[in-house]
Amino acid sequence: MFSEKFNEILTNKRISAYKVAKETGISQGVMNEYKNGKKMPEVKNLIKIADYLNCSTDYLLGRTNRPDFFRDNEQENSSDI
Repeated sequence: MFSEKFNEILTNKRISAYKVAKETGISQGVMNEYKNGKKMPEVKNLIKIADYLNCSTDYLLGRTNRPDFFRDNEQENSSDI
């Protein structure tokens, strides 16, 4: 599921896996394994990728279809204050 969502968001944002690798400090070889579905990212790398792509980890893991899911929660919480 991760590789599908990862590839989808790369396409939608017109960003290469190479650029994500370079900007996050994750090796290009490991990033290619993520992209091709050969390997799942460790939590620290999942967070780096989600932060760079400005999406939630839940989206990348297929737990939601909304890449910006975390922002809605933050807005709801801030309006309750």
